[in-house]
Amino acid sequence: MSQAFCHQFHSSSPDQTSRFAVNLSARLTKGDVLLLEGGIGAGKTHFARSLIQHRMAQHGAVEDVPSPTFTLVQTYNAGLVELWHADLYRLTHPDEVEELGLIQAFEDSVCLVEWPDRLGVLRPETALTLSFATSADTDAEDERVITITGDADIWQDRVMKAVQA
Repeated sequence: MSQAFCHQFHSSSPDQTSRFAVNLSARLTKGDVLLLEGGIGAGKTHFARSLIQHRMAQHGAVEDVPSPTFTLVQTYNAGLVELWHADLYRLTHPDEVEELGLIQAFEDSVCLVEWPDRLGVLRPETALTLSFATSADTDAEDERVITITGDADIWQDRVMKAVQA
């Protein structure tokens, strides 16, 4: 692994978070895995929904993109690359991840994984981690700080272009 890349993105609104998701979406390819960390209500599903809806719209499809909390995994056909949106909150052991087919999807699809701590040793080394946190400013309930980390060779250029777009 090359050097680690770390960047903090300050989002002042859900719309700004959506724009970042859309901009990053355009830069994702087969085998890319986004690990979405943060507490309940931190913005993980909002980010994933925005990214997936944009990618689907590019292929003429309109999707609701429900949270996969109860289904665990939702898949979307987005042209040449399938999108997987997984919510691992209810899993109790990394073995359950393999049963979902996620390990193969990490290689063949674009995957967005909420609650990636449940992956344990199955966490892909080349994944991009986005850690969502609410602002410490009590007057700014819509503000989020997204800490983005990953392999610099793989992610730095793509993330910075998405942030600056």
